[in-house]
Amino acid sequence: MPSGFRLPVFYPITDRALAGGVSHASIVSLLCRGGAHLVQMRDKSLPDRELLLEAEAAVAAAREGGARLVVNDRADVAAMIGAAGVHLGQDDLPADSAREILGAEGLVGWSTHSVEEARAAASLPVDYIALGPIFATTHASVRREPLGVEAVAQAAAGLDVPLVAIGGIDLTRAPELLAAGASCVAVLGDIMTAKDIPARAAAYMALRT
Repeated sequence: MPSGFRLPVFYPITDRALAGGVSHASIVSLLCRGGAHLVQMRDKSLPDRELLLEAEAAVAAAREGGARLVVNDRADVAAMIGAAGVHLGQDDLPADSAREILGAEGLVGWSTHSVEEARAAASLPVDYIALGPIFATTHASVRREPLGVEAVAQAAAGLDVPLVAIGGIDLTRAPELLAAGASCVAVLGDIMTAKDIPARAAAYMALRT
């Protein structure tokens, strides 16, 4: 993990459609107002040029708000705009290639979908491992059976790398995942559909003070 950086308890993921069509930069600004320290920009629909422009604006908003921005899928875009890092899925660039692009100080996250995958990912050059979906969700690009809280406990028990729980998480479910061993909860739907995003973000950040 980059020197001096600690994974926060709350890791929001942006989604323009769920947030009413506003820009990623606007969403990031709202999240920062609620105290978010780390934000993942996720957009699988934009052409490359538009993605780059959105990401540039989002990373500027994160810096202004005292947060770090991680780009979903695209290590090249993350490097070009000076983002904090990249979050990779199983079908994205290999973790070691992303590490070469971003260097030792870049943040590299890796998605897994079973306890076995999470444990295997511990050998990769990544800074955190995401496990999910923990609960049923309609926001993932691929539908999978929810793993449940016990999977978090099983995976966390065998990992030295921070574990991020993701998938169907809301404010009422987050505490049990942290108690089960997750270092952090990644949240998309519950935060993007909130009537008051800053207030909702602040409530998540208050889960661990």
